[in-house]
Amino acid sequence: MSELHALQLTDLEGNERSLSDYAGKVLLLVNVASRCGLTPQYKDLEELHQRYQEQGFSVMGFPCNQFGQQEPGTAQEIRQFCDLNYGVTFPIFAKLEVNGTNQHPLYALLTGPTAAFPGKITWNFEKFLVSQEGEVKQRFSPRTTPSDPELIQALEALL
Repeated sequence: MSELHALQLTDLEGNERSLSDYAGKVLLLVNVASRCGLTPQYKDLEELHQRYQEQGFSVMGFPCNQFGQQEPGTAQEIRQFCDLNYGVTFPIFAKLEVNGTNQHPLYALLTGPTAAFPGKITWNFEKFLVSQEGEVKQRFSPRTTPSDPELIQALEALL
């Protein structure tokens, strides 16, 4: 099992989830926020999830309030926002920190000095494409939309 798949996380409903449940799937890990100029990417993320989920793909959202306080809501408020505005069906986890002293172990793994693509998260909606084996294959900037041809091509190459 990969280091990534060994991680335990809490979802928005407060349930403990193991990323091992997603072993064998291609994943797009995204730090999300509901009050950001990039928030409309939720629509494209959901479309991407719907389009490829039958082929073994899942988007995974990780709310973060570290950039301009753009995710101030509670877990329930985040769930309601995602459901009402974007009909999100992909997994969304409890709010976490992606940078700094309270950085979540997931993001330490994704961005730390031994990571495939090291370096701090720069803003909301930074994306990591992960293989079925739990290896980070590509990192996309926040401004790269989920419908970007480069992202789609990289995703399809892994499926």
